[in-house]
Amino acid sequence: MGICLGHQILGLACGARTGRLPFGHHGCNHPVKDLASGCVEITSQNHNFAILPDGLPECLEVTHVNLNDRTIEGVRHKNAPAFSVQYHPEANPGPTDAHYLFTAFTRLMDGEENYLDIDTAKDRLQGWNFADEGSATTETEEN
Repeated sequence: MGICLGHQILGLACGARTGRLPFGHHGCNHPVKDLASGCVEITSQNHNFAILPDGLPECLEVTHVNLNDRTIEGVRHKNAPAFSVQYHPEANPGPTDAHYLFTAFTRLMDGEENYLDIDTAKDRLQGWNFADEGSATTETEEN
């Protein structure tokens, strides 16, 4: 799972090119569309470069697109257990619009083949309880 610079590194490692944006993406409230679900996430961003769509290698599939300027915001590798997003899902400006990506990452680590196949409407924070002391536990751990 690559986040921000990790997204660009994954793209470069697979043969994609990156380029400087005319206007960088900074701050919160950037709308990004998840192409699999059609849902729009409100994201926090801080970058000046993006993976370029021209010459995107066959091994990468675009998963997320910025609705302001149509730049690539997410990719997944078609043959390897890897995916990435250009924005910061851990920042939670939505407030939890992109939390499902961490569920996808845990599924990926568990070896699930369809790790990105998540019903975001149901799965966004399902099973998570954020305790006052800042640690996260699942409902099954509490019961």
